[in-house]
Amino acid sequence: MIIRNVKPSDYQTVISVLDDWWGGRKMASMLPRLFFIHFQETSFVAEENGRIVGLLIGFLSQTYSNESYIHFAGVHPSYRKQGIGKTLYELFFNVVRSHDRIIVRCVTSPINTNSIAFHTRMGFQIEPPATSQGECIYHTDYDGINEHRVSFKKCIHPK
Repeated sequence: MIIRNVKPSDYQTVISVLDDWWGGRKMASMLPRLFFIHFQETSFVAEENGRIVGLLIGFLSQTYSNESYIHFAGVHPSYRKQGIGKTLYELFFNVVRSHDRIIVRCVTSPINTNSIAFHTRMGFQIEPPATSQGECIYHTDYDGINEHRVSFKKCIHPK
C-alpha cells in the first residue's frame, strides 16, 4: 500500500469510481477538480498495485487559524476494514498539526451510519446544536433545503 498526496491527474480516476464507492449515491458533484489542484499538501490517496483504493481531501481553514477541515474521505468497498481510512486520517492529523492546527472538523450525511460510526471511533464528537431523529443527531438544512448533516469536531494534540 502506498499513500501519497493527490495530484490533478488523479481527478478523473477518482470521479469515475466515487458514486460506486457510495453504493450508487450521487457524490461526484461534491468533489470538484479544484481540490486536486489547490489542496495537494493536505489531501491524499491510498494506492495498491497502482489502483486508487482510498482518498482523503482536506484543507487548512482560511478563516480559523487553528482549524482544518476534511471535505471528503472514502475507501473502496473491497478495501474497507483494513485500516486505510484510519491511516489517511492520521496522516492528515500529522500534516495539519505541523501547521499548528489543533481542531479538525468534518460533516457527513445522517443516512451514512458507517461514516458516523467511523468518526466516533476516530474520536470525533458530534457538534450541537442539532436535531435529533432517533439516535442520529444532525443539523437541519446544513447544506441546503433537506440537505441535513452530522457535524463533527476533533481536538488533536499540538506538535
